[in-house]
Amino acid sequence: MDEHRTSEEVLANTPSEDNTFENKMKIEMREIGIPPRPSILIQIEQETTKDDPDFIRLAKLLSQDVGLAAGMIKVANSPYFSFGKKVPSIQEALLVLGLNLVTRTVAGLALHQVFKHVPHMERFWDASAMTAEMAACVAKRLGKVAGIRPEDAYTFGLFRDCGIPMLMNPFPEYRTVLARANKESALSFTAVEEEGIGLNHATLGAQLAEDWLLPEETCQAIRHHHDREALNGTLTIPHRSRQLIAIAQLAEYLIELNSTQRQSNEWGKLGADCLACLELDPDDLPELDEYCRSARGA
Repeated sequence: MDEHRTSEEVLANTPSEDNTFENKMKIEMREIGIPPRPSILIQIEQETTKDDPDFIRLAKLLSQDVGLAAGMIKVANSPYFSFGKKVPSIQEALLVLGLNLVTRTVAGLALHQVFKHVPHMERFWDASAMTAEMAACVAKRLGKVAGIRPEDAYTFGLFRDCGIPMLMNPFPEYRTVLARANKESALSFTAVEEEGIGLNHATLGAQLAEDWLLPEETCQAIRHHHDREALNGTLTIPHRSRQLIAIAQLAEYLIELNSTQRQSNEWGKLGADCLACLELDPDDLPELDEYCRSARGA
């Protein structure tokens, strides 16, 4: 009897290609597993949401982990958040950064620790930290033009590519796929990933960010940071998410301008839309580059 069904009936009962791919991705994401939200984040959030947070207790919580404490002090002493005076202790770092940024900074530092079992990722973490710092610098320079706080740009820079380490161990071929995606000048980065392994790091990273309770605009920016349609407005996402994507991509480009290492093709695909989103012209870039180099002491 099935052979007499009309083509419309067949189509009505056949999952669309998009739905099939989306379902397959969800299944594979569950199999890979999203790292749970670290307990230190839960403890810190419980304290910071109180009417009268106990900074001494927060300092003790953070001091229990030498890596987190050192990372907090380093961030507090960065030129984007400090007031020119070196911060020597975790207590003073808390005062400099403020409660909201403390939570996000700890989340970024914890992210590194969660994936410490993934080998040969030193350059990845260094690049993520550098992009985060440069994004904060760009946001600070643009000020009200973009309306993105340096701390929000910094957080997004840390988490933007957090899906990449999740894919390294389950897919031994993923490093080759990444190399191919970086060289690709036409297809989107995520399209190359999907073609190679059936998943992409942006979707996976957004899921982690959601599970770790990052702001929705940050999660959306992570999910769509390789989508030109998101930048030019064809795909509807929050305007602040578009700005976060544009700032981080611009930050990465400025880093590449001053690097002798091999560059990706992402600016060629997304650069014009990034500049339009931030109301910048190519002629504005030399001054912005000089400002960020000076701020970073480069």
